[in-house]
Amino acid sequence: MKLCRVLGNVVATVKHASYHGHKLMIVQPVDEAQREVGASFLAVDLVQAGAGDLVLVMQEGNGVRQVLKAPEGKDAKIPIRSVVIGIVDAVSTS
Repeated sequence: MKLCRVLGNVVATVKHASYHGHKLMIVQPVDEAQREVGASFLAVDLVQAGAGDLVLVMQEGNGVRQVLKAPEGKDAKIPIRSVVIGIVDAVSTS
């Protein structure tokens, strides 16, 4: 999982069927001090996050399929790699 800051959302009038009903967000990975690290990327929002929110993003295929309740089987691939699964209230490193 990655700690990220939501930069904003993406609007697409034409998209893969797997994305229908889901909000796409632009997220920026951050470290524990909330400094930017790495490049921003898109993630499907499942928790109604908004711009400026600190969130947890899952980026592992099997976990994403389970969270999205994707059908199982060898032909059940979905083109979604990143999912916002939580809004972070606070970060403590002590």
